Amino acid sequence: MRALLVGGGRPGLALTRALSADGHAVRFVTRNEAFCAEIEAAGGECYLGDPDRVGTLRYGLDNVTVLLWLLGAAPGGELHGSRLTMMMERTIDTTVRGVVYEGTPEGAAEVQRMASYNEIPYVILDADRSDEDAWVAAVLEAIDGILAAPRGAR
Repeated sequence: MRALLVGGGRPGLALTRALSADGHAVRFVTRNEAFCAEIEAAGGECYLGDPDRVGTLRYGLDNVTVLLWLLGAAPGGELHGSRLTMMMERTIDTTVRGVVYEGTPEGAAEVQRMASYNEIPYVILDADRSDEDAWVAAVLEAIDGILAAPRGAR
């Protein structure tokens, strides 16, 4: 499985380590090139992009199985609104087979609407980042659920 990890911050590095240890590939999006060494040390592929400029993420979707839009710590607004909608639209006709979303109730409703319309499984993550181990476990469980879900299932 290849994941495109958008967001996640420092806990995303622990998630990347866990996924890499299980033999999965993680393409970790960052705006800051200085963060690439840490991403690569965690076993991830550094991808320079900006979720506020969705066009920069388009090629990051190549050969991705699961989109991890984990921007729960980011302020609401466009990242959980129009940018999220644009990203969900760009997953159509790609290899993406599921979405894990962490963010706002409005963003969760949009993921539910778009994923249901496109008949791909999704999980709305509701885990506390302050407990990094529990957060990573929740994301891994969400990914496992998506990979096991039949097409069109939630």
